[in-house]
This record gives sequence, C-alpha cells and structure tokens, in this order.
Amino acid sequence: MGARVARMFRNFNLENRVYREISKEKPQAAPRHEVSVPPSAGSSGAAETVESANKKNDPLLTLLKSVYVESTDPAAAEASKEEMAGKESERRPLKFSLPGHPYGLVELTDVPKGKLTITEALKALSSHQRQPQTMTPEKIAQDYSLDLKDAKSLLEFFVPFKVEIIPPKTENAQQIKAS
Repeated sequence: MGARVARMFRNFNLENRVYREISKEKPQAAPRHEVSVPPSAGSSGAAETVESANKKNDPLLTLLKSVYVESTDPAAAEASKEEMAGKESERRPLKFSLPGHPYGLVELTDVPKGKLTITEALKALSSHQRQPQTMTPEKIAQDYSLDLKDAKSLLEFFVPFKVEIIPPKTENAQQIKAS
C-alpha cells in the first residue's frame, strides 16, 4: 500500500519535470591546457638517451665480468641423500592384503614404517575385537611398526564395526518393527 503512494508522488508531474531538466543549459567543459614543446628540444633529449644506452661503459663491463655466482643449497643436498638411504630402511613388508586389486588400487608390496594400509587397519581392528587380551595396542604397534600413541588412537577412533542401538527415552515411543 505504501509503495503505491510513494510511486504516485514519485511519478507526479513527471513529464513536466523531465522537459524542464532537458531544457536547462548544459555546463561547458573546461578548456584544455595548451602544451607547447619545441620539436628540436624533445628529439635531441631522446637521441642523447639512446646514445648513452648503446654506449659501452668499460669500467662497468670489467666489473660485471669479474662477478661469478654459484648457488647450491647444502641442506637440500644432504636431506635428499639421507632420504634415499633412509627410504629402503624405513619400509616394511605388508602383513596382510586382499587377493586381487582391492578398491581398484595397484597391489602394494611394502609400506613406510608408521603407516598402515586400509586392509591392514581393518585386520588389526578385527583381531583386537576378537582377542583384546592378546592383541593389545602394544602388540599392534610392534607388529605393524607404529608408534604406541598411533596404535591407541587407531583402536579408539577408527571404529567401523561398532553398531549402537539407542533405546527410546520414553516407554510410549513407537519403534519400527522388523517384518
């Protein structure tokens, strides 16, 4: 309702206001500043600049020839050598793998120490669930070359087999019945 009233006041006598605005004289643009550059002065300065750029400066050239820079990063070179030597010693053979290509991945033969494949993690979890007294976090850490805190975290947070059925809060609540 308010929009209609506002539109009425906005459009009231619109045509007359438009003609009045159009008939006003437009402001004149400011005149451009005249620039007078003598043609001889501009071209001679440019010619001198080109000449000085193309001219050889013998003292600077000899100094430039005497500079030789060789850059190597000793920390990166040592780290790459250590990585190459450490890669072979820090890998372990797989403990368990599925036949064929599980999950569409190429079959692995070894993994880095401190890491697990999905199949190894599932095997470790199922063996811990079946025999918690014998497959302790310490035994899993030793078998799979893991840190003890990583093995404990694996058993605590990676729980794919646990199903919890939450009972209703009230006795009157309706439950879905299996047919």
